[in-house]
Amino acid sequence: MVKRAKMLLPALLCISILSLSGCGSKKETDAAMQVEATPEAIGAVESLDSKPLGISEGRTTEGMLPVYYDFDSSDIRKDQVSRVEVNADFINNNPNYEIRIEGNCDPRGTNEYNMALGERRALSAKKYLVNLGVSEAKLSTVSFGEERILLHGQDELSWAQNRRADFVVVQ
Repeated sequence: MVKRAKMLLPALLCISILSLSGCGSKKETDAAMQVEATPEAIGAVESLDSKPLGISEGRTTEGMLPVYYDFDSSDIRKDQVSRVEVNADFINNNPNYEIRIEGNCDPRGTNEYNMALGERRALSAKKYLVNLGVSEAKLSTVSFGEERILLHGQDELSWAQNRRADFVVVQ
């Protein structure tokens, strides 16, 4: 009985492979996947005359600087005050821009904790900018926690680069 099963198994395997592979009609599937381009589907033409804003450091828009934080802290460090002041000047000199402040953390800690810490970092940067005279209506905040890591190393240098608030023009 076992000997018969051993001989029957390869035969059944070959038959099932042949029946499942079958011959498909490539012409029919290619024709079915063709899409006609209609003028409505293309959309409106956008102007390319706008001045592109690049990224300066971190994920911060060019013209501004990210603010870095100590481990487990949302307080603006003394060595980061000049960066916030540069950002305040940029925002005040560009009244048409709206800015999103993105709070980020290093990967240590739970996801929930890092989301809350990232939000506290973004809010502290926003509060500092408002105290420097930036209109609160031009600022929004979001926390990415540990979701948008810049450096994936497991050392203090990498972690320090990930503990930051980025300033992004959202227009």
